[in-house]
Amino acid sequence: MRSAYSVDTVRTAERELMARLPEGALMQRAAAGLAAACADLLGRVYGSRVVLLVGSGDNGGDALYAGARLARRGAGVTAVLLAPERAHAGGLAALRRAGGRVVVAGGADGAGGGVEELVERADLVVDGIVGIGGKGGLRPDAVPLAAAAERSRGAVVAVDLPSGVDADTGEVRGVAVRADLTVTFGTHKPGLLIDPAREYAGSVRLVDIGLELPAEPELEALQHADVARLLPVPRAESDKYRRGVVGIAAGSARYPGAAVLAVAGALRGGAGAVRYVGPAGDAVLTRFPETLVSDQGPKHAGRVQAWVVGPGAGDDAATVGEVLAADVPVLVDADGLRLAEAGVVRARRAPTLMTPHAGEAAALLGVDRAEVEGGRLAAARELAGRYGATVLLKGSTTLVADSGGGAVRVNPTGTSWLATAGSGDVLSGLAGSLLAAGLSTVDAGSVGAYVHGLAGRLAADGAPVGAHDVAEAVPEAWRNVLG
Repeated sequence: MRSAYSVDTVRTAERELMARLPEGALMQRAAAGLAAACADLLGRVYGSRVVLLVGSGDNGGDALYAGARLARRGAGVTAVLLAPERAHAGGLAALRRAGGRVVVAGGADGAGGGVEELVERADLVVDGIVGIGGKGGLRPDAVPLAAAAERSRGAVVAVDLPSGVDADTGEVRGVAVRADLTVTFGTHKPGLLIDPAREYAGSVRLVDIGLELPAEPELEALQHADVARLLPVPRAESDKYRRGVVGIAAGSARYPGAAVLAVAGALRGGAGAVRYVGPAGDAVLTRFPETLVSDQGPKHAGRVQAWVVGPGAGDDAATVGEVLAADVPVLVDADGLRLAEAGVVRARRAPTLMTPHAGEAAALLGVDRAEVEGGRLAAARELAGRYGATVLLKGSTTLVADSGGGAVRVNPTGTSWLATAGSGDVLSGLAGSLLAAGLSTVDAGSVGAYVHGLAGRLAADGAPVGAHDVAEAVPEAWRNVLG
């Protein structure tokens, strides 16, 4: 499992480690890892042109010491200082001893050109402007350097995280550096895993510097091994009822396809049987004759271990209310989110999983969609707390937050091709089936998102894909995880 910790937690761990190490040893560990990553990216270090963008903190010190290591291997290294009087003295001295040059931001590059031209001509640009404590975007004097780095012919490497992004939340409020590679130290930071900051980070390389961190992180991302342990696998004595039965209350005369797609996801999600309730029974049976269809409402559909309600439901508030009254886990999606009353959801004794996209989350919170998209972590936590439910916030970064707090799960799989009509209906059925198979709301949401995202990748393979194709690819994704 990949874990991410808050800035305060990282700072505490760093202080505790530095107290046990010789002075400067921790920075040298970070610089060694950073220099190795830069060398790997360059391929050939000797003769390459490296520019360091150096701020006033330890982040700049890491860049200077790494630059000194590259200079000793034959690279032409120039440090651009944004605050010369506050640059890390030890790192600056090491760079100069190794033959590196130093110029000041806003001045000339020492060879008749401007500093921005120097950045643009570099084979590698190292962003050491602001560390993990930075807030609110870059200062005005750093903005031209960030723009020059984006125009650079070479790769951009961020030290710990791209300057200008928020390490704790993933928010980007203002101009930030766009990196091709981020070399982060000790642990991932939440902002490296959550959009919009994640798209500024590029690839992420973690360098172990020996930090001792708490057992529970701020954020965690499942990986194949974690998901494989959670996927339900039938035993010799299993039958369709022991494997779990999921009820799907979805679809309407206007949106029968939502019911078909939710059932498609549910049939591939690990439960032993799927019961469908709603007006799209004929469409469901035509496509999936193994479905148990009823037109008598949720109360008379037969026993289920979990319900999915809302996809394509239109204005059927009665069915939504009936499902929410059931004493089994319920997944609420799409129209169900609009029709569910907050007080009813909070009063439920059985677990609830809500699966909004950013627009639905914004409506539930009474804010603009842009606010949710810019602060996804805060929005997911706020919704979970307000509704007393687990919230799966869909989008470019899918997050799963529980009302009881604890680590938020971030989904590492997926593809932009999943932004297609009906994809969320498939996810609802898949995650609902996992609920019926016995997974908790947090596990069902995060495992469902993981398998769904992987199925999207496999189905698309770099080309447009429909929701039905994603559902068809779920078994392949399942086998990929277990294999």
